[in-house]
Amino acid sequence: MNKKFVVLAAVLIYLISAYFSYDLFSSQGGASQGKSGLQTGVVKNVNQAKINNVNPENFEGPKTEECPLTGELLTKQHKDLWESRRPLGIMIENHTDARPQSGLSSADTVYEFVAEGGITRFLAIFYCKDAQYVGPVRSARIYFMSMLQAYGANPLYAHVGGANAPGPADALGTINKLGWGNYNDMNQFSIPFPTYYRDYDRNPGVATEHTMYSSTQKLWKFAAEKRKLTNKDEEGEAWDKDFSGWEFKDSDPVSATTTTKISYDFWTGKKSWSVAWDYDKATNSYKRSHGDGESHVDKNTKKQLAAKNVIVALMQENSANDGYPGGHRLFKTLGSGKAYIFQNGEAIEGTWKKKEDEDMIKFYDKSGKEVELVRGQTWVSAIDDDNEVIY
Repeated sequence: MNKKFVVLAAVLIYLISAYFSYDLFSSQGGASQGKSGLQTGVVKNVNQAKINNVNPENFEGPKTEECPLTGELLTKQHKDLWESRRPLGIMIENHTDARPQSGLSSADTVYEFVAEGGITRFLAIFYCKDAQYVGPVRSARIYFMSMLQAYGANPLYAHVGGANAPGPADALGTINKLGWGNYNDMNQFSIPFPTYYRDYDRNPGVATEHTMYSSTQKLWKFAAEKRKLTNKDEEGEAWDKDFSGWEFKDSDPVSATTTTKISYDFWTGKKSWSVAWDYDKATNSYKRSHGDGESHVDKNTKKQLAAKNVIVALMQENSANDGYPGGHRLFKTLGSGKAYIFQNGEAIEGTWKKKEDEDMIKFYDKSGKEVELVRGQTWVSAIDDDNEVIY
């Protein structure tokens, strides 16, 4: 009887020991806890992550299919993919510790605004192309949501938390008011590993907030399987039923280039976020630099970011005065204002217009005619209406 007791006690001690050893290992090496309490997996090596089964970058064949968001001609394989999903907006940070970012070169369109303290942030819109690795992903801001709402019914919005101080900059509150919460809203706080994960080796030595990544395919897959959002919703309504995008034209560089360099600041004294674009006639695109002239590179491709259209929209920018220590910002995204459109090696001075959040921001020349955009990626930078654009 005593022997049996000893054996049972030994087994019990072993099981308890094994449990706590596993728990300790998991908490220290296997995962970290996000603010939501959901586990956020740690990926040590991008190859081990096995992020995607399909790599659209390898698609071959005639490029005959026009992307609805960019006008770019892509393969039938690309079209088969984009017709199965809806636009996806991903918040990508631009803190110096986040550079070089991953995935920006694959976006259809990129919007850039100041997030706080003169530090800009990007809303990268994906639909026709994929990014196997995208990030670092950061928090939501209300003016980016104004841009995103133009992309049809219930566009996907990927971010990590967001501004939530009471007042006009309350992004998380606005998400709920729009009915996006736990639906087309893809807040990392409510989505577990492996859709989002932290990679501490991607940019070694940076703080945890600069380590959140995902992939477009993971996000689209989660939306389809868990939220029943593909190109249609559960009721069968297509996302693009009422969508009205930009007009496009073929590349046609001017013979005598008039604009070879563009530069502008977001905030005075914040040189790390100064931007310059250099026109490359060989590709009829504008190559992006930041800071003191450092090439802005996508870590996925190791190539300098380049856009077919660079647009600078001057908007009224103010502080939200909501008590947030970092200083939440507000931009007047509705109405109209001055705009500079750079394409084909020339500058067009005109205006931007956006009547409602659901309307696409559009651009017009001095005669009032809508400017057709060159097929390919477009970057839109919003700067305060007192700022200067040099070209």
